[in-house]
Amino acid sequence: QVQLVESGGGLVQAGDSLRLSCAASGRTFSSYSMGWFRQAPGKEREFVAAINWSGDSTYYADAVKGRFTISRDNAKNTVYLQMNSLKPEDTAVYSCAAARAGFLVTTVGLYNYWGQGTQVTVSS
Repeated sequence: QVQLVESGGGLVQAGDSLRLSCAASGRTFSSYSMGWFRQAPGKEREFVAAINWSGDSTYYADAVKGRFTISRDNAKNTVYLQMNSLKPEDTAVYSCAAARAGFLVTTVGLYNYWGQGTQVTVSS
């Protein structure tokens, strides 16, 4: 069982930066692939970024490529999402997720555990 708790969301202006954190419980964090997803009001949940168990492989949605960076610290059981050059269209609830897989996982249905999410609001 893995519990995930996100933090770091908030209200920022367009062009600003935020760093989201996702703290995981459990001693097997390093064996999980991790991902970030977001859901805006009235829209489907969408994939943002993923990272494999060791942190040496990452993948991004086209909408955030070049602006967002996913990373992880297995010693701290934490995954991060650095978000730069934020845009109003980035406004959403951001959730982290864990998949029992060593490889990159980008499909929502393959994730086993989810956090409650943290709100990110970007004003224009």
